[in-house]
Amino acid sequence: MDSAKARPERRGLFRIPGGGKADAVETGLAAFDTCLIAIDGEEVRLIAGQDSYQAFAGAFTAPDPAALLARLVGLDSVVEARLAALRARGDAFAVDVLSPAGGLRLEGRTAGALALVKLSRLLAAAAPAAERFAAFVDTRPEPAWIADGAARPVWVNRAWLMAVGADSLDAAKARGLSLDGEADRIVRDVAASGEARATLRWMALAGARRALRFRAAPIEGGDVAVWSDDVTEAETAAERLGSLETAQEAMLGQVADAIAVFGPDRRLSFHNAAFARLWDLEPAWLADRPGHGELLDRLRQRGRLPEHGDFNRFKAAELARHEGLGPAPEVIWRLPGQRSLKVASQPHPRGGLLMVFSDVTPELRLRSQFNHLLQVQQATLDKLSDAVAVFGADGRLRLHNEAFERFWSAAAGQLAAGLEFDKVVELAQHRLHDLQFWRDLKARISDPDPAARAPMQAEIVTADRRIVAHQSRPLPDGAMLLSFADITDTRRLERALADREAALSETERLKREFVGSVSYELRTPLTTILGYAELLEHEGRELDPRARGHLASIRAAAAHLARSINNVLAMAQFDAGEVAPDMADVDVAALMGEAAARWEGAGREQGVGVEAVLDATLGLMRADPARLAEVLDHLMENALRHTPAGG
Repeated sequence: MDSAKARPERRGLFRIPGGGKADAVETGLAAFDTCLIAIDGEEVRLIAGQDSYQAFAGAFTAPDPAALLARLVGLDSVVEARLAALRARGDAFAVDVLSPAGGLRLEGRTAGALALVKLSRLLAAAAPAAERFAAFVDTRPEPAWIADGAARPVWVNRAWLMAVGADSLDAAKARGLSLDGEADRIVRDVAASGEARATLRWMALAGARRALRFRAAPIEGGDVAVWSDDVTEAETAAERLGSLETAQEAMLGQVADAIAVFGPDRRLSFHNAAFARLWDLEPAWLADRPGHGELLDRLRQRGRLPEHGDFNRFKAAELARHEGLGPAPEVIWRLPGQRSLKVASQPHPRGGLLMVFSDVTPELRLRSQFNHLLQVQQATLDKLSDAVAVFGADGRLRLHNEAFERFWSAAAGQLAAGLEFDKVVELAQHRLHDLQFWRDLKARISDPDPAARAPMQAEIVTADRRIVAHQSRPLPDGAMLLSFADITDTRRLERALADREAALSETERLKREFVGSVSYELRTPLTTILGYAELLEHEGRELDPRARGHLASIRAAAAHLARSINNVLAMAQFDAGEVAPDMADVDVAALMGEAAARWEGAGREQGVGVEAVLDATLGLMRADPARLAEVLDHLMENALRHTPAGG
């Protein structure tokens, strides 16, 4: 084929309207050591690059373009397969081969019904660079290969061969082996669309289940390069993280506090049941993943947010939580209806914001009541005159009253809550020097042994000779209550009372001795008087009536004096507790009747009538009958003395 005949054919093939442009194409192809061969059915002809073709044909001893292509097919079976695909389906390709003429590149394309093959020489450094790159890819532990448009491999690395269990690419083709059907599918998609694709596949490699991420991209010549990365560890970690997040969401769903998670886009990505109940929001509305700002607007419309004079400022502050790098300070929301919420937030590990809403209304109410009780307790303690303090099991002061400060002469503010016991001792040691006392007291406070914490009370003398009563009482929460009281005046009063009691006892003893002595001294002459009076009365027959009257008066006065002396002795014995009553059941009516009978004769002598008007139903009483009889006799004697004759 000569060049004169070839040029018109080339102009017809490329539809170049002017000959000058066709000549420019031919000159450019030749300048770049390139020729272009057209295949039309069974006809193969040169259409451009005559000089380059002559050089290639001479190197291959090919008499025509068809022979040149045949020689190239013989160098590499890939060329034959690509030419066949080009003629049958129009699959474009690009193949590099080594030939006697050096490195050559064959590129196939279609133009209408024609198949065009461009043959060009590679630079001297291109082939070694390609070989080194192929060697580099061959060292990868993950499969990598190049496939044609039908997903048939045209080049594979060693990892691909090991994965499919073949010794060579030809052996794999002969057996029809494929690494993964899904990878082949995306190869065909890439070849058809010309756009890269990727997929993740779990498969068995070297006896283990591995995750491979395949990336397929089109390359020059119509082939598709496939690259795989082993992402087993990453996928396993992702699966575990997903499982943990699922378990975490299940756990958070059972939490009583309301929890909401906003994604990086500030839209609601998770909430638990308590969140929906707290704000009374519709499940369908929450399922639409509203934004944080939308949520605040909805809650404001329903009157469930704290009252703010500038809502926009409040909203901006809440949305600013998404920009924080760490946990935000907790705040308390005072909601309508006297409800209080504690709001906490922190960045979510996967991006976004985690918020927790805790209903602290009962807690705040209990805290208020507790503080009120503490105030009442403190006020009560301050009213006590005893010095009282409470120490925890850690040896620190929890509570004390004003009397405790005054007792140890502490300045205001020195005895603060949380002060260590040793610091309290330093303030009190100037008044009570006994260090062993303080050591024993500290042991009782901090020792958990129940025997050591038993209640105790004792007395001790201070440096200024004051007597102090102290006691300790364990409290149910493990604390210890201590109290100190100055009982110096009490002890002095007790001693004074004891001395007075002793003096009274001595006085009583002297009185009894005096009464006994006087009674004895009076009874002796009185007995003599009565004896001689009776003697004169019985033997003095010659006494005149007047003398006998005087003698009767002497006897009566002596008897009266004897009774008085007996009464005085009886009273002294009663006061001294020397006479115990002889208790018995006494018939009151009979007792009074006997008393009336005893004094009836004395009444007749004085011209006074004695009559007992008794009710038989008076019954019995528990008493000493002899003493009651004496009482009645005294009453009767007194009544006769003051009743005139005829009464």
